[in-house]
Amino acid sequence: MTTLDDRAAVSGSLLRIATAGSVDDGKSTLIGRLLYDSKQIFEDTIEAITEASEGRGTEFDLSLITDGLRAEREQGITIDVAYRHFATPRRAFILADTPGHIRYTRNMVTGASTADLALVLVDARNGFVQQSRRHLFIASLLRIPHVIVCINKMDLVDYDEAVFDSICAEIRSFASRLEIGDLSFIPISALVGDNVVEPSEKMLWYGGPPLLYQLEHVQVTSDRNLIDVRLPVQWVIRPGPGDEEHQDYRGYAGKMASGVLRVGDEVRVLPSGETSRIKSIANHHEQLEEAYPPLSVAVELTDDIDVSRGNLICRPRNHPTVSRDVDAIVCWMAEEASRPHGRYLVKHTANSTRGVISEVLHRIDVDSLHRDESAETLSLNEIGRVRLRTGTPLVFDPYDRNRRTGAFILIDEATNATVAAGMILGVADTPPVSGGEGAHQQSTNVVWQPSRMTREQRWSALGRVGATLWVTGLPAAGKSTIGDALEERLITSGIAAMRLDGDNLRHGLNGNLGFDPADRAENIRRAAHAAKLLAEAGTIAIVTVVSPYAASRQVAREIHENDGVTFIEVFVDTPLDECERRDPKGLYAKARAGEIVGMTGVDDAYEVPQDAEVTLRPSDAPMAVDALIKELRRRGIVP
Repeated sequence: MTTLDDRAAVSGSLLRIATAGSVDDGKSTLIGRLLYDSKQIFEDTIEAITEASEGRGTEFDLSLITDGLRAEREQGITIDVAYRHFATPRRAFILADTPGHIRYTRNMVTGASTADLALVLVDARNGFVQQSRRHLFIASLLRIPHVIVCINKMDLVDYDEAVFDSICAEIRSFASRLEIGDLSFIPISALVGDNVVEPSEKMLWYGGPPLLYQLEHVQVTSDRNLIDVRLPVQWVIRPGPGDEEHQDYRGYAGKMASGVLRVGDEVRVLPSGETSRIKSIANHHEQLEEAYPPLSVAVELTDDIDVSRGNLICRPRNHPTVSRDVDAIVCWMAEEASRPHGRYLVKHTANSTRGVISEVLHRIDVDSLHRDESAETLSLNEIGRVRLRTGTPLVFDPYDRNRRTGAFILIDEATNATVAAGMILGVADTPPVSGGEGAHQQSTNVVWQPSRMTREQRWSALGRVGATLWVTGLPAAGKSTIGDALEERLITSGIAAMRLDGDNLRHGLNGNLGFDPADRAENIRRAAHAAKLLAEAGTIAIVTVVSPYAASRQVAREIHENDGVTFIEVFVDTPLDECERRDPKGLYAKARAGEIVGMTGVDDAYEVPQDAEVTLRPSDAPMAVDALIKELRRRGIVP
């Protein structure tokens, strides 16, 4: 459904503004002045502010219009993002008053992430200080198209033109090393109102228009990317019960990120790579001939192909990159620093997957713009470049080309808190793995090639159904013994089955991987993809690997279930002391003697499955196989 903001944004009559500046530079006062002088404040609000100002022993305090939090009023600083809607006869505005204190840099990133224009305030008395540099750098990093620097409190430096010129020269020198397309300067006094809404008679040496005029006339429609068609699918729409008229309708809803999409256009769906044509475009109940950003639309395709939430619709010959290895800039937003090889949930457009920060490449000093390449972690409000590896591929554009498809956030799964905001630079060079031959870079032209025969058609022709049984447990728990017996039982019954044993895989497919957390995660990913291919071919894949980490097992599950392949997690629940008693390879004994480091169950953790479909207690292999056959029969996978 189209909102009023959507319609205003389409016409270019809506401007999203983010303010920034050091503490006490006057951001909140400037916003209050804009709202007050443009007559956007209701009488009851004016009365409340007058009363609050008198209680503080001050004159009418314009900053209270936006400093709404109790903690802000008590401290006299802005610590959260305050949003205000206002409008003039020419344009509507959404204004985000972001924090000035260095501790709340993360809040500025949040408030400015969707801005068309950044309003950076500089105190004329203090000049271009550290935090102002930080804000200008973040505005450049977020690719905000327009930046206006307001040199505030000119009344306190006697409206001196030389002071204004000196600060502007210093800012231009710093900005020359940044990527800012449109940078302008205005001398103002927010408290008095000079050059805010009306021109100042005290600064006749300034020949430009006042701030509000510039805000009303800045052009934002030309900032849109109308070349690259990108429609992230947020929802699959099916008719409700009783809606017989539209029973065949299947729509794919989302917000246009870029490009122009028209009825009849040929499109490709990623990551599957399947193609079709646009049959219809709807916006609520209105039929459209074309869609463009930032419209929210539902499209219908001429072909019945598999499209789900998190997929992306684009042009067949103009598609984004599909990769699991991402090179990105992130702003760390959590109190707890990033963890080496830390695992997080990656939220990108409408897609969510798990990911690992495989490496911090460098930390950026926002004052000098120098790189600290010795950094291994990022702390609160620090900005750095990282290499990120995801469980399933991301479909993205570089952030400087598309802010919607190039942005992501990292979420701590334990707390559900957002820990970082990221901007994708491109595909990361994959680092050498243990025993590998060196780094390689994934081609940006890799696109999935669909088969002419669907999985269902293949299974029907073969007369069998594929699935994966993922058998996990401590070393020496009996996984391979059970898997071997199950494979034999199925094959002798005329059912295609194949056991993928962890040790066997490390002799070939995973022969270049070690046993550190990153290599173990890659070991599981490769095993999962191999198993899924076997299952799609109509074979029951039996994967017997330790897979000690819950996050890696979840990645394996998603690799299957995201493509509609049955995944059954089997936990062989053998106690540690029993595993050590068996110890067929002598690994526990070597680990206890210090000859092996990182042994699961000794000096590395095994995360017990909480929701395994089948749990096998210590018993003989035939009983375990009977339990697994029973589960396969219950699911209709074997007769």
